[in-house]
Amino acid sequence: MAHDTIVILTGAGISAESGLGTFRDEGGLWAQHRIEDVATPEGFSRDPDLVHNFYNARRVQAAQATPNAAHDALARLERDHPGEVLIVTQNVDSLHEKAGSRNVLHMHGLLAGALCHTCDHRWTAPDNMAKSDPCPGCGAPATRPDVVWFGEIPYGMDQIYAALSKADLFVAIGTSGEVYPAAAFGQEARQAGAHTVELNLAPSSRVSDFAETHFGPATRIVPDWVARERAR
Repeated sequence: MAHDTIVILTGAGISAESGLGTFRDEGGLWAQHRIEDVATPEGFSRDPDLVHNFYNARRVQAAQATPNAAHDALARLERDHPGEVLIVTQNVDSLHEKAGSRNVLHMHGLLAGALCHTCDHRWTAPDNMAKSDPCPGCGAPATRPDVVWFGEIPYGMDQIYAALSKADLFVAIGTSGEVYPAAAFGQEARQAGAHTVELNLAPSSRVSDFAETHFGPATRIVPDWVARERAR
Protein backbone atom coordinates (compact mmCIF):
# COMPACT_ATOMS: atom_id res chain seq x y z
CA MET A 1 0.00 0.00 0.00
CA ALA A 2 1.42 3.39 -1.00
CA HIS A 3 1.53 6.09 1.62
CA ASP A 4 0.51 9.64 0.79
CA THR A 5 1.27 11.66 3.94
CA ILE A 6 4.41 10.69 5.85
CA VAL A 7 5.50 12.10 9.21
CA ILE A 8 9.01 11.23 10.36
CA LEU A 9 10.31 11.84 13.88
CA THR A 10 14.09 11.90 14.25
CA GLY A 11 16.16 11.86 17.41
CA ALA A 12 19.81 11.93 18.39
CA GLY A 13 20.44 8.46 16.97
CA ILE A 14 20.27 9.72 13.39
CA SER A 15 23.04 12.27 14.00
CA ALA A 16 25.28 10.05 16.14
CA GLU A 17 27.07 8.63 13.08
CA SER A 18 27.86 12.20 12.01
CA GLY A 19 29.84 12.59 15.24
CA LEU A 20 27.22 14.41 17.32
CA GLY A 21 26.87 12.80 20.74
CA THR A 22 23.68 11.85 22.55
CA PHE A 23 22.78 12.25 26.22
CA ARG A 24 23.99 8.71 26.86
CA ASP A 25 27.39 8.83 25.15
CA GLU A 26 30.39 8.40 27.41
CA GLY A 27 33.15 10.97 27.07
CA GLY A 28 31.14 13.49 25.05
CA LEU A 29 29.98 16.99 25.94
CA TRP A 30 26.88 15.74 27.73
CA ALA A 31 28.93 13.38 29.91
CA GLN A 32 30.80 16.38 31.33
CA HIS A 33 27.69 18.13 32.66
CA ARG A 34 24.45 17.37 34.45
CA ILE A 35 21.34 17.93 32.36
CA GLU A 36 19.92 20.01 35.22
CA ASP A 37 22.85 22.42 34.89
CA VAL A 38 22.89 22.98 31.12
CA ALA A 39 19.45 22.05 29.77
CA THR A 40 16.93 23.69 32.11
CA PRO A 41 15.80 27.31 32.64
CA GLU A 42 16.86 26.96 36.27
CA GLY A 43 20.37 25.95 35.27
CA PHE A 44 20.61 28.98 33.00
CA SER A 45 19.46 31.27 35.81
CA ARG A 46 22.08 29.80 38.18
CA ASP A 47 25.05 29.93 35.83
CA PRO A 48 24.46 31.48 32.39
CA ASP A 49 28.18 31.49 31.61
CA LEU A 50 28.36 27.71 32.03
CA VAL A 51 25.32 27.23 29.80
CA HIS A 52 26.60 29.57 27.10
CA ASN A 53 30.01 27.90 27.08
CA PHE A 54 28.35 24.50 26.74
CA TYR A 55 26.18 25.56 23.80
CA ASN A 56 29.00 27.51 22.16
CA ALA A 57 30.97 24.25 22.07
CA ARG A 58 27.98 22.32 20.73
CA ARG A 59 27.37 24.99 18.07
CA VAL A 60 30.92 24.70 16.77
CA GLN A 61 30.71 20.91 16.79
CA ALA A 62 27.39 20.91 14.91
CA ALA A 63 28.61 23.42 12.32
CA GLN A 64 31.52 21.12 11.48
CA ALA A 65 29.36 17.99 11.16
CA THR A 66 28.19 16.67 7.81
CA PRO A 67 25.05 14.68 6.98
CA ASN A 68 25.31 10.92 6.86
CA ALA A 69 23.58 8.33 4.66
CA ALA A 70 20.43 8.40 6.82
CA HIS A 71 19.97 12.16 6.40
CA ASP A 72 20.65 11.84 2.67
CA ALA A 73 18.08 9.06 2.31
CA LEU A 74 15.34 11.11 3.97
CA ALA A 75 16.14 14.05 1.69
CA ARG A 76 15.75 11.75 -1.32
CA LEU A 77 12.44 10.49 0.01
CA GLU A 78 11.11 14.02 0.41
CA ARG A 79 12.35 15.00 -3.05
CA ASP A 80 10.82 12.00 -4.85
CA HIS A 81 7.67 11.29 -2.83
CA PRO A 82 4.52 12.50 -4.63
CA GLY A 83 2.75 13.24 -1.34
CA GLU A 84 3.76 15.16 1.76
CA VAL A 85 6.80 14.35 3.89
CA LEU A 86 7.25 16.22 7.18
CA ILE A 87 10.37 15.68 9.29
CA VAL A 88 9.82 16.53 12.94
CA THR A 89 13.20 16.49 14.63
CA GLN A 90 14.20 16.57 18.27
CA ASN A 91 17.71 17.45 17.14
CA VAL A 92 19.07 20.99 17.33
CA ASP A 93 21.59 20.50 14.52
CA SER A 94 20.91 21.43 10.88
CA LEU A 95 21.97 18.14 9.27
CA HIS A 96 18.57 17.49 7.68
CA GLU A 97 18.74 20.85 5.94
CA LYS A 98 22.37 20.29 4.93
CA ALA A 99 21.29 17.02 3.30
CA GLY A 100 18.61 18.83 1.30
CA SER A 101 15.42 18.28 3.33
CA ARG A 102 13.15 21.32 3.16
CA ASN A 103 10.07 20.45 5.22
CA VAL A 104 11.71 20.22 8.66
CA LEU A 105 10.19 21.26 11.99
CA HIS A 106 12.69 21.66 14.84
CA MET A 107 10.55 21.02 17.90
CA HIS A 108 13.49 21.62 20.24
CA GLY A 109 14.90 24.67 18.46
CA LEU A 110 18.26 25.16 16.76
CA LEU A 111 21.82 25.64 17.94
CA ALA A 112 22.17 28.17 15.14
CA GLY A 113 19.53 30.38 16.75
CA ALA A 114 19.62 32.97 19.53
CA LEU A 115 16.66 34.04 21.68
CA CYS A 116 16.01 37.01 23.95
CA HIS A 117 14.37 35.79 27.13
CA THR A 118 13.04 39.29 27.77
CA CYS A 119 11.14 39.99 24.52
CA ASP A 120 11.33 36.60 22.67
CA HIS A 121 13.12 38.16 19.67
CA ARG A 122 15.04 35.58 17.62
CA TRP A 123 18.13 35.97 15.44
CA THR A 124 21.00 33.96 14.00
CA ALA A 125 23.46 33.02 16.72
CA PRO A 126 27.12 33.99 16.42
CA ASP A 127 29.71 31.29 17.03
CA ASN A 128 30.10 32.52 20.60
CA MET A 129 27.31 33.97 22.72
CA ALA A 130 27.46 35.49 26.19
CA LYS A 131 24.89 36.60 28.74
CA SER A 132 25.87 40.24 28.17
CA ASP A 133 25.12 40.18 24.43
CA PRO A 134 22.42 42.78 23.68
CA CYS A 135 19.20 41.67 22.01
CA PRO A 136 18.93 43.20 18.50
CA GLY A 137 15.23 43.73 19.17
CA CYS A 138 15.00 45.36 22.59
CA GLY A 139 18.62 45.86 23.58
CA ALA A 140 18.37 43.89 26.81
CA PRO A 141 21.42 41.79 27.82
CA ALA A 142 19.19 38.71 27.88
CA THR A 143 20.60 36.41 25.19
CA ARG A 144 20.11 32.65 25.45
CA PRO A 145 20.32 29.76 22.96
CA ASP A 146 17.10 29.24 20.99
CA VAL A 147 16.77 25.66 22.17
CA VAL A 148 13.93 24.11 24.15
CA TRP A 149 15.09 22.98 27.56
CA PHE A 150 13.52 20.42 29.90
CA GLY A 151 10.42 21.95 31.45
CA GLU A 152 9.70 24.15 28.41
CA ILE A 153 7.05 23.62 25.72
CA PRO A 154 8.44 22.36 22.39
CA TYR A 155 7.89 24.41 19.27
CA GLY A 156 5.21 23.68 16.68
CA MET A 157 3.05 21.34 18.74
CA ASP A 158 -0.22 22.36 17.05
CA GLN A 159 1.32 21.73 13.62
CA ILE A 160 2.77 18.41 14.77
CA TYR A 161 -0.50 17.07 16.17
CA ALA A 162 -2.36 18.20 13.04
CA ALA A 163 0.17 16.31 10.90
CA LEU A 164 -0.06 13.18 13.07
CA SER A 165 -3.85 13.20 12.78
CA LYS A 166 -3.73 12.94 8.98
CA ALA A 167 -0.60 10.84 8.49
CA ASP A 168 -0.81 7.55 6.59
CA LEU A 169 2.65 6.60 7.83
CA PHE A 170 4.57 7.59 10.96
CA VAL A 171 8.24 6.68 11.32
CA ALA A 172 10.41 7.20 14.42
CA ILE A 173 14.16 7.14 13.76
CA GLY A 174 16.91 7.14 16.36
CA THR A 175 14.76 8.02 19.36
CA SER A 176 14.89 6.58 22.87
CA GLY A 177 11.14 6.90 23.49
CA GLU A 178 11.85 8.51 26.86
CA VAL A 179 11.43 12.23 26.17
CA TYR A 180 7.87 13.55 26.07
CA PRO A 181 5.83 14.70 24.28
CA ALA A 182 7.69 13.16 21.32
CA ALA A 183 7.67 9.71 22.95
CA ALA A 184 3.88 9.56 22.55
CA PHE A 185 3.78 10.51 18.85
CA GLY A 186 3.76 6.88 17.72
CA GLN A 187 0.71 6.14 19.82
CA GLU A 188 -1.00 9.32 18.59
CA ALA A 189 -0.38 8.40 14.95
CA ARG A 190 -1.43 4.78 15.42
CA GLN A 191 -4.70 5.82 17.05
CA ALA A 192 -5.34 8.14 14.11
CA GLY A 193 -4.95 5.21 11.69
CA ALA A 194 -1.35 5.53 10.53
CA HIS A 195 0.99 2.63 9.89
CA THR A 196 3.80 3.03 12.44
CA VAL A 197 7.48 2.12 11.96
CA GLU A 198 10.44 2.28 14.34
CA LEU A 199 13.97 2.45 12.91
CA ASN A 200 16.46 2.36 15.75
CA LEU A 201 19.77 0.96 16.91
CA ALA A 202 17.85 -1.03 19.54
CA PRO A 203 14.18 -1.19 20.61
CA SER A 204 13.00 2.00 22.28
CA SER A 205 10.97 2.09 25.46
CA ARG A 206 7.87 2.67 23.26
CA VAL A 207 8.53 -0.12 20.78
CA SER A 208 5.04 -1.58 21.40
CA ASP A 209 3.55 1.49 19.67
CA PHE A 210 4.96 0.37 16.33
CA ALA A 211 3.55 -2.15 13.87
CA GLU A 212 6.87 -2.52 12.06
CA THR A 213 10.41 -2.37 13.47
CA HIS A 214 13.94 -2.51 12.06
CA PHE A 215 17.08 -2.33 14.22
CA GLY A 216 20.66 -1.45 13.38
CA PRO A 217 22.84 1.56 12.54
CA ALA A 218 20.85 4.45 11.06
CA THR A 219 23.19 4.70 8.08
CA ARG A 220 22.15 1.19 7.06
CA ILE A 221 18.54 0.75 8.08
CA VAL A 222 17.24 4.18 7.05
CA PRO A 223 18.47 4.00 3.42
CA ASP A 224 17.15 0.41 3.23
CA TRP A 225 13.73 1.49 4.49
CA VAL A 226 13.61 4.50 2.15
CA ALA A 227 14.46 2.27 -0.81
CA ARG A 228 11.54 -0.01 0.07
CA GLU A 229 9.19 2.92 0.56
CA ARG A 230 10.16 4.50 -2.77
CA ALA A 231 9.58 1.15 -4.52
CA ARG A 232 5.97 0.91 -3.36
